[in-house]
Amino acid sequence: MADAAGRAFVCGFPLAHSRSPVIHRHWLREHGLSGSYDPVEVAPERFPTFVSELRDQGFVGGNVTIPHKEQAFRLVAKRTEEAEAIGAVNTLWFEGDVLVGGNTDAYGFGANLDERAPGWQRCNKAVVLGAGGASRAVLYALLQRGVGNIRLVNRTLERAQALANHFGTGVTAVGWDDADAQLEDAGLLVNTTSLGMNGSSGPQIDLSRLPETAVVTDIVYVPLHTPLLQDASARGLRAVDGLGMLLHQAVPGFERWFGVRPVVSDALRARVIADLGGQG
Repeated sequence: MADAAGRAFVCGFPLAHSRSPVIHRHWLREHGLSGSYDPVEVAPERFPTFVSELRDQGFVGGNVTIPHKEQAFRLVAKRTEEAEAIGAVNTLWFEGDVLVGGNTDAYGFGANLDERAPGWQRCNKAVVLGAGGASRAVLYALLQRGVGNIRLVNRTLERAQALANHFGTGVTAVGWDDADAQLEDAGLLVNTTSLGMNGSSGPQIDLSRLPETAVVTDIVYVPLHTPLLQDASARGLRAVDGLGMLLHQAVPGFERWFGVRPVVSDALRARVIADLGGQG
């Protein structure tokens, strides 16, 4: 049962990068709730103890970020279907005395595109760059939304193939040298790599190959307008930044802990952009 006066947290190591406190505290104020949401920096070797003591510390649940997502997956007593498929847990809550682990990244990815590029899921083919942890959530989201032709592009083909095998029918592994050719009839391009983050150059691909109706999205949100998204906008394509994924993935957890389903508003978005230093 959600507790409007409960304590929630975000746990990671290090934790200075996390904007989760900004998001959840905004919603607590907006809804006049007396609960709290606090950052708790915990080293990996201390994480199992931290999890075992959640109830004793008065926590109703919380978020888990790098590097604890896989360890949280192993520690919880029960996992959601999304967490099982993605292989990582980013949200914790209690059902009675049972600690449950979920993963809201796939939900956040889809909800962001729903808001910023309505109709995106009707694409015949999607191209996903990168085969890391973030890619798993994106692939799950695409398959759940009915995108049945996904090309997973990665510099290490073997890693992409392993991920394609994990998800099965609908995901095809492709080497980076063949990335441009995959864009010819793609309705959606997703960058899940760190290319373009913090001033680095974006993925070197030829966006002129994309159809003019294509949507391009980047899970990176610092800077807000990555080199890839700038190139997409210059071509007149619909470009969707990664900040919305961060905002929307926070919704289900807040509802679990505090019993209120919050809304991702322009005011929240502006608040987080300001906290990021106004990058855009």
